Amino acid sequence: MAAAMIIPALVDLADENEEWRVFVGASLLVGMVSVLVAVATRGERPKFTQRLGFLLVTTVWLVAVVVGSLPIYFSEVNVTFAGAFFESMSGLTTTGSTVISGLDALSPGILMWRSLLQWLGGIGIVGMVLLILPSLQAGGLALFHMESSDKSDKVLPRINQLVGGLVTAYVVLTVMCAVTYTALGMSFFDAVNHAMTTVATAGFSTHDASIGYFDDNRILFAAIVFMILGALPFVIYIRAFLPRRFQLWRDPQIVVFLMICLVLSLAMSVTRRVVNDTPFGEALLSSAFNLVSIITTTGYASEDYTLWSNAAIGLFFLATFLGGCAGSTSGGIKANRLVILYLLVRSSFRRLVRPHAVIRLKYGNDDISPQTIQTVTIFFFLFFGALLTGTVLLTMLGLDLVTAFTGSLTALANVGPAFGQIIGPAGNFGSLPDPVLWILSVGMLLGRLELVTVLILLFPSVWLD
Repeated sequence: MAAAMIIPALVDLADENEEWRVFVGASLLVGMVSVLVAVATRGERPKFTQRLGFLLVTTVWLVAVVVGSLPIYFSEVNVTFAGAFFESMSGLTTTGSTVISGLDALSPGILMWRSLLQWLGGIGIVGMVLLILPSLQAGGLALFHMESSDKSDKVLPRINQLVGGLVTAYVVLTVMCAVTYTALGMSFFDAVNHAMTTVATAGFSTHDASIGYFDDNRILFAAIVFMILGALPFVIYIRAFLPRRFQLWRDPQIVVFLMICLVLSLAMSVTRRVVNDTPFGEALLSSAFNLVSIITTTGYASEDYTLWSNAAIGLFFLATFLGGCAGSTSGGIKANRLVILYLLVRSSFRRLVRPHAVIRLKYGNDDISPQTIQTVTIFFFLFFGALLTGTVLLTMLGLDLVTAFTGSLTALANVGPAFGQIIGPAGNFGSLPDPVLWILSVGMLLGRLELVTVLILLFPSVWLD
């Protein structure tokens, strides 16, 4: 994080903006503390356990968020520490909600830092740590699973090879996206920033109007492609270079995710053609862009889609829950859980008709274990429990029901924009009081770390041997 702060410092320095001093000061402070901690903790490595893994993952994310908030808090941006923490949390969890307005007038260093936070958060801070801290390799795969929820088979034999492959794929996709945006007319600065937040399915922009600022259908189409690529399991990019291992349709969640994007986009286009008399081609592109943005939890907006129709609001509300694929940069419930839940419901109905039938649950070519069913069931219970709890707390703090519910939902699903006049796609979270921002920050962390990783630390029995 300290090293990453040098990049926006150089950007501000090249722009002759005095904000570079903030990044250099924060970098020196964080760097010195990090070195002191590293020196003080030299010696025998602690034995890796699952309990230590959960604690370490949550702690790394919280510390990273605090570090990321320092340049924002001490910069020209006029926000409280709660606002800076919220912005940093939104960045590292790739949520995309923001408390900052007037982005077009901000220093380029701050804009770059926001994009960098989302780009780093996209692949996961833990994944980055695994590359530079060999002491964690003993429990590396467990840590990666705890952060990313990707339980796929090991496509490479060593954890450093796996993480190296994931980061390589991530960097290559980002470079390809930046080159595409530049070729389509974005400035180099805008292209780099939007490439980082597109591939990370994150949604921060350098303009208040988001990606709609560019008013170019070609850019919208390119964004759709790279948002979908960012929402696919990143292990498929590693398999693409392994002999006889690349089977795109082997994972059922990929088919389900792509079908959801297609069906909802077509439904929205037809609705707009009938209700708003919008030309079908125009409706299809803008509907696909905004829906894919929400489904992949990117959070870009080309226009205020809540003004299209009540039917549009309903479809976008549904899309907010969904998410991309497990093992990707997106948040939400994720397609693999939807597939498993459907298979579980279908098998339950079949057992009602044929009580003595032996029914095997299979995900693709693999059997679904009872532990997987239990994990998915617990996730749904915790997700909707946290959603209702967040809604109640936010209404107690004075928010109306729509703002409270959709704000809690967009935080847990790491989507970005919510609904209503305040935090809808045409607004932001800057007018919300600090207590609300703290609650939403907790929701974003819970959503990014799959709930269990954080909530398990709150049970006293976990700490008893």
